[in-house]
Amino acid sequence: MRTTSLTWRTSSYTSNENCVEVAFGPQVVGIRDSKCQDGNHLWITPRAFVALTNRVRAS
Repeated sequence: MRTTSLTWRTSSYTSNENCVEVAFGPQVVGIRDSKCQDGNHLWITPRAFVALTNRVRAS
């Protein structure tokens, strides 16, 4: 997947320099560290992203 074709947005819960960015595609959600944009990215399905965010909110 080419990351340049996606629009990355910063989390609204960003604090200091510690933040994540997400990009939503039709069949994939990308997650990356905003300080290391050219580094590794986590690619998950939209369904897995919903499960992840629900789990984080519940904790």
